[in-house]
Amino acid sequence: MQIDLTGRTALVTGSSQGIGLAIATVLARAGARVALNGRRADALEAAAATVVDAAPGAEVLRVAGDLGTTEGAASVVEQLPQVDVLVNNLGVFGQLDPFEVDDETWERYFQVNVMSAVRMLRAHLPGMRERGWGRAITIASDSAVAIPAEMIHYGVTKTALLGVTRGFAKAVAGSGVTVNTVVAGPTHTPGVEDFVAEMVGTDGSWDERQRRFMVEHRPASLVQRLLEPEEIANAVLYLASDLASATTGGAVRADGGYVDAILP
Repeated sequence: MQIDLTGRTALVTGSSQGIGLAIATVLARAGARVALNGRRADALEAAAATVVDAAPGAEVLRVAGDLGTTEGAASVVEQLPQVDVLVNNLGVFGQLDPFEVDDETWERYFQVNVMSAVRMLRAHLPGMRERGWGRAITIASDSAVAIPAEMIHYGVTKTALLGVTRGFAKAVAGSGVTVNTVVAGPTHTPGVEDFVAEMVGTDGSWDERQRRFMVEHRPASLVQRLLEPEEIANAVLYLASDLASATTGGAVRADGGYVDAILP
């Protein structure tokens, strides 16, 4: 397949590291003008250097702002009012006893994981609809379907994103704009390395600890390993292209076979 995003502007939220940075990189390699987003300007500078190193000549914008707040989201839209490809990647996660997750934590997870996506979809889908083309992709998780007991607060927000995606896809039906979710499986990022350490300790090599984590805590995975960020990014790249014109309102799985279902 030949995917060419030349002339398209893509905004990837939460893209200073991990899956978001990988997504920004593959979009840039495909020719897109990529806007990185995060709260810290220094982190965005470092991320931009990574993207340019992997995609020489790429045009990379830095759009700082906290999308977990109404004011921060408004600032991001003001800095970048028009995009062709929107990737809602921003999210937080962490292990907590479900009986110790207080109201403040629930609210924080909802604002960052759900409302950040709602704010960006609400801001950018109308323009895409008017222009007759656009791609909106939101990163969900296997935890949206197989909610882990140690991360109920996280899983529920990812479940909500499946509904958000389906609803907004209906809102732009017939316009040439597609709205989809990528259901990502357990993925190797710096944050997940810390999470694995919390779950199985720090004894042994990374490969040994990763294997133990998958066997003990994510045994349903069919690939039996953590995914790499680029594997999620490749699914996003396809959905961002003209080739995916028939896919909308969907939950596309890049989960390593984790979710035990025939249909999404």
